[in-house]
This record gives sequence, structure tokens and C-alpha cells, in this order.
Amino acid sequence: MWVRKTPVVALALVALVGALGVFVVVRTFSGEIKLPRIGPECTVRADGEVTLDYVQMANAATITAVGVRKGMPERAVVIALATALQESKLENLDTGDRDSVGLFQQRPSQGWGSIEKIKDPRYSADKFYTALKKVKGYQKMRVTDAAQKVQRSAYPNAYEKWADESAVLAKALTGRATGAVECSVSGSPVLRGAAASAALMEGLRLDWGKGLTEAATSGPAAGVTVAVADASTGWRYAHWLVAHASATGLERVRFANLEWHAPDGKWQAVTAQGGTDAGRVIAEVFH
Repeated sequence: MWVRKTPVVALALVALVGALGVFVVVRTFSGEIKLPRIGPECTVRADGEVTLDYVQMANAATITAVGVRKGMPERAVVIALATALQESKLENLDTGDRDSVGLFQQRPSQGWGSIEKIKDPRYSADKFYTALKKVKGYQKMRVTDAAQKVQRSAYPNAYEKWADESAVLAKALTGRATGAVECSVSGSPVLRGAAASAALMEGLRLDWGKGLTEAATSGPAAGVTVAVADASTGWRYAHWLVAHASATGLERVRFANLEWHAPDGKWQAVTAQGGTDAGRVIAEVFH
């Protein structure tokens, strides 16, 4: 949804959002305004700004993780995210055109797999990347042209309008931006203690694979610690953790002199008492 800075239009749209309870994905690049949203949100800032809800944010992080794990370049992640934004608004849909389902609206009848498999975001993302990898020269194509080679949509140019948003998301979620993913999580956590730690570990393993070095902790500071080789890798995991915070009972994340805390959702400088470790991403859950 694109909005010009016209007061009458802005007020009308705000009223419409309030009346219908619409969730929107909003660009806030120069010359545009951001509409108020209903409910919680996540904001990603990396040479631009994108606002998503919890579900969209988690799905974007998973799509990115699968791409990184498969060794795909950042351009492939941009194309995958743009495709999912166009096809499903980053929501794992149960239905669609004809027999289309899932994040990428893949069709069982066209050989993408069973409905159950396609509804797994990791499976559907993997299948998309596998198909994209076969497109010769896709990295030099426009986003919409590369996406269309995979999707074969009736609207071949529709993916391009998500190119800027997808570039912002990809830069942050691949770890090329610092403290770029912020989600505020209020209210009672869905999980606590050991159950929350287990959920985090399971999600990390599913998205990032068995090669991830991690350890669970217990007690008042229960959570997960992930060993990382460099800052870029650390921010991949730190941003992934924040993106999945609402469903896992995550309370705080610390990495590279910064700390994210669930209630305010912001990255702040770590206090002297909190400590920091450039070789580890530390995630604590509610106890």
C-alpha cells in the first residue's frame, strides 16, 4: 500500500484501517508516511524501513535462514522474499488460486509436493531456492523476472514492487546490518523456562541445520547460547531470534555490545553488569 503525504487521503485511510482491523506492510522510505497498525509489530531498518507483524517477520527470517543454509547469495534471498510478499504477504496460507498453498503459493498438482509439505515454510523455501538456482543468470535479472521464471504467474511484473522491501529485509536477516530487527513483545509469554529454551533450540536447528553450535542454559537466566565466528554470522542469529520472539518466550538477546529486550523491543547498549561476548549470541527466555 503506497500513501502520499496528502492529509485528506491519510485521514481516510487511517479511518479505514481502524474500522476494518487491517494489517498492512508499509514502506517508509523518503516521501512516504507509515500508517498506524493494530496489534504488535516488528520494524526492520537497513537502508530503508519495513514494518511487519510477528507472523510475517518469523516467516521472513525462516526464508532467509533456509537460503543462507543452502549457500544461496543474498540476491536469491531478496528474490525469495519478494516472491513470498507478493504471493502470500509472508503468511503461510491454507488456500489460494486453484490448489495453491503456503508462503509461495506452490501447487501440489504442479509437482511442488504434497499440501502438508508445502505448508512447512522450510520445505517450501527450500523448493523455491532449488528451482531458482536452475535459472541461468538469475542474479543479474530484475527481481520480478527471476521470480517469474520460478513461479510462472499470470502477473509476471507483480514481484518488482516488493524489491525494495525485500532488499531491506535480506540485508538485515543475512547479518549485514547491526541491531536492525526490532520487535516489541508485551503481555504474558507463550512459553517459559525449559519449554521456551527447547522451542528456541528446535527452531534454530530446523532453520539453520545440525551444524549450528549451541547450548541451552537453565535457572533464572534460562535460554540458548550460539557460538559465532564473526559479527555478520552473529547478527544473522540475533535477528532470527528476535524475529521468532513472540512464539518462543524470548525475553532478551545480547550480542556485540548491544541488547534487545522484549517489552520495549529496542536494541540498547549493554550495561557493564550485563557483559558482552563477540563470539556468542546469548538468548534468555522468561522464567
